[in-house]
Amino acid sequence: MRILFMGTPDFAVSSLAALYESGKFSLTVVTQPDRPKGRGYALTPPSVKVWAAGHNLPVFQPQTLRDGAFEAFLKDCDPEMIVVAAYGKILPKFVLDYPKYGCINIHGSLLPAYRGAAPIQRALLDGKSETGITVMVMDEGLDTGDILYRMPVAIDLADNAETLFDKMAKAGAEALMKILPAILDGSAKREKQNPALATYAKKIEKSDCEVDFNRPAWEVYNQIRGLSPFPLAFVTRGGAGLKLIAASLSETVSDLAPGSVVGVGKEITVVCGDGKCVAIRELLPAGKKRMSASDYTNGNRLTAGERLADRRPEDSAPADGKRPEETVVHDHVVHDHAQPDAAQPDGRRPKEG
Repeated sequence: MRILFMGTPDFAVSSLAALYESGKFSLTVVTQPDRPKGRGYALTPPSVKVWAAGHNLPVFQPQTLRDGAFEAFLKDCDPEMIVVAAYGKILPKFVLDYPKYGCINIHGSLLPAYRGAAPIQRALLDGKSETGITVMVMDEGLDTGDILYRMPVAIDLADNAETLFDKMAKAGAEALMKILPAILDGSAKREKQNPALATYAKKIEKSDCEVDFNRPAWEVYNQIRGLSPFPLAFVTRGGAGLKLIAASLSETVSDLAPGSVVGVGKEITVVCGDGKCVAIRELLPAGKKRMSASDYTNGNRLTAGERLADRRPEDSAPADGKRPEETVVHDHVVHDHAQPDAAQPDGRRPKEG
């Protein structure tokens, strides 16, 4: 059976590998073009391309799906099914309508909750204890298609975005392979989504990343772990950004002002708006490498009683002069068939640029 696999980041690799290792399918891969990455902006291939090339699978990287070249490509490879996992672009109707067995999407939430660009990170930011994978039939809406299979995934207190991404990638592959035989023999049951229960996982922006210690400790902790290892929550100290990589909830309670440091050492303990504290264990100062809290404390003369941040987010614009909502962070998230900046909460499908 011919399957066209469309995916881009690490999240998608597990599902592609599961299809390949089954030995049952003839696979062709479509992924995003190589992009500049890192401090040197070196042109870097997507994770899916690297894996596919290493297993001698044909790879196509179109700039757009809306020209004659992709339509000709589709007819040439003639897929009987298209499997999509975090591809990152809208699929035009002619693509959705092409394969005999339809276009199947592996989405990183228990739909209809967290439709959209960043379902895994948003579940962490919201402090959820459970999320999951939905395998769905794609339609012209934004994650609005019929549900074929759901697989719950527990969110542990120690999870951050990286560990949860890993768990979700494995669950996505498992869910796909469990439901695939039923799709092929026609026994899979389709469940309509209830739009009244739909929520929207918007892309991660700069305004999501700046820490406000006036918020409760639970919310600050979820912000730090939900944005780690990328793009990272941050504060501004000494006029420069200070990114927070790892933290935990502290048993310390204080009546000092939010943002005050009440303990230094292996951890930097900071008071939050409810009097409870978070203990920061690892940081990334501007222009430096990541370091432990103790190394940062020793090298930057941080003492108990100081405020960790120069200001609260509402005090002024970031140092680059832009308001938070104007500065987009290109997040490491699960993108489904919609571009992250093209999603709309009502499920309407905007045109690809």
